[in-house]
Amino acid sequence: MLTYNSLVPIVGEIPIVNLMSSTMDPLGPNPQPIDAKNTPVTSNNTIASVGGQHAPRVHHIWLVTGPAGCGKTTVARHLSESLNLPYLEGDAYHPKANIDKMANGIPLTDADRWDWLTLLREESLRQLASGAEGVVLTCSALKRKYRDVIRVAPYFTHDVQLHFIYLHGPEALLLERVGLRQGHYMGANMVRSQFEILEPPTAEETDVISIDVSGTISEVLRAALSQTTNKMREAV
Repeated sequence: MLTYNSLVPIVGEIPIVNLMSSTMDPLGPNPQPIDAKNTPVTSNNTIASVGGQHAPRVHHIWLVTGPAGCGKTTVARHLSESLNLPYLEGDAYHPKANIDKMANGIPLTDADRWDWLTLLREESLRQLASGAEGVVLTCSALKRKYRDVIRVAPYFTHDVQLHFIYLHGPEALLLERVGLRQGHYMGANMVRSQFEILEPPTAEETDVISIDVSGTISEVLRAALSQTTNKMREAV
């Protein structure tokens, strides 16, 4: 969902190409995963030897959140590929009634979102119960109470940690990026409605990683992967 006017290759990696071809995401095909050379933590490293004993395995849910146009899909797919974790596209779980409303420029109400949020939470837990080391998903989660619905997930099991990766940027920038999409039901007019109800995470929401998406794609992806792997290291 991020849109950049020029192709910015990542140093030491294969350049990102054909960024504008996707109908769902202006970046097009998934960027080449960045090799986190200095942060060699992966989903398979979540059992650590501490003082000769094994620490408990930790399963992470990484929820990439923010308004339309902030790049949720791009960042989530990159983390999914880099960490070898399943990816859930939150928009794909909206019921048709929600999609129809958004396609017609009608903002969703709280009532429209409850079942959708619960479904995303349950599907994330189902992925973990099926053997996944962790899961990456996207969800706008614009309000604190929406995030709190997902925060119930770790209550069901002691070995699950939930993290929000909050992507943010100026409204004008996100409007520009959404305007470049082709064939997506979320129009630019919906960005304004999302900013109207947006409740940015507060300092007391300590499970949130905040990333400014005003920079280049390589900067955003590096920041997301670096902060994610740092959190994984802290958990072992």
